[in-house]
Amino acid sequence: MPQPSASHRLERLLVLVAAFVVALGHLASPAAAAVAVRGPVLDRDFPDPDIVKAGRTYHAYATNGDGKHVRHATSTDLVHWTVAGADVLPALGRWAEPDSGKVWAPEVYANGHGFTLQYTAKDRASGRQCVGAALSPSPDGPFAPAGDGPLVCPVEDGGAIDASSFTEHGRRYLLWKSDGNCCHKDTWLHLQPVSRDGTRTTGPAVRLLKQDQPWEGEVVEAPTLVKRGGHYVLFYSANSYDGDAYATGYALADSLTGPYTKGPRPLMSTDSLGGTVRGPGGQDVVTGPDGRDRIVFHGWRPGPPHRYRAVYTAGLGFDGGRPVVRGD
Repeated sequence: MPQPSASHRLERLLVLVAAFVVALGHLASPAAAAVAVRGPVLDRDFPDPDIVKAGRTYHAYATNGDGKHVRHATSTDLVHWTVAGADVLPALGRWAEPDSGKVWAPEVYANGHGFTLQYTAKDRASGRQCVGAALSPSPDGPFAPAGDGPLVCPVEDGGAIDASSFTEHGRRYLLWKSDGNCCHKDTWLHLQPVSRDGTRTTGPAVRLLKQDQPWEGEVVEAPTLVKRGGHYVLFYSANSYDGDAYATGYALADSLTGPYTKGPRPLMSTDSLGGTVRGPGGQDVVTGPDGRDRIVFHGWRPGPPHRYRAVYTAGLGFDGGRPVVRGD
């Protein structure tokens, strides 16, 4: 057979180089392949899971249900869970409407003298969802409301929901979302200094980011902040919580108050998880028994009799500060 000419050899070489570059691009892209997550670790309705470790026990708390304001479960390995029978927040603050269906997204942490629970409830005076605080000597509760009014309640911005905690250099901060989607306003994630027990604010709130990406729809919410590799990593959920479009994003910053730069695409979505979890969100980050980071989140299950949000977990790594979800 005739030998290819020099021009043909060059053309073939260029084709091979181009294919190699494309392959490298796919390998480097976080959206190159779907990450499969096995079935839920807690297969029952338990949305917006928040995790705190006390001793060797992990305590999980969730949005209202089963006749409780705040649900509670325990585990020693983040895989096998026991659901508690008691409501860890049996009474709301006097500022809140006695409506258990409006109690959302609890946050619990050790405060040095016991435990603080921050929760969302409906404010009697304004009719908006706002954030309150409660205290208990034990992570098992019961938590007793602290203060005569809500902790954060920016009525003019639609109220506040989705409390989350972050500490650095001995200072504690509260992250929260302005609930602007209740009334055709922007939804901002905020950072605000609070007392060590989280029952009062100690300075003004700083806006970190809002919805501005097509995949986010009209909502960003559920902030979770960690620091890894010298970078601040702000996780958040976005889009409508009740469907497959709900997803988890992230943003990076070199300074606590930002500016935060969002990732190019969601960290976790129905598509990126290959449909093994639908509408992944309400996330929290926790260190597992092996000392490695885990991301814990909810996703929709079909029922019967009704759809519900079960709890999932996956491995979490960081590449130059950028989070990477690994299959579980």
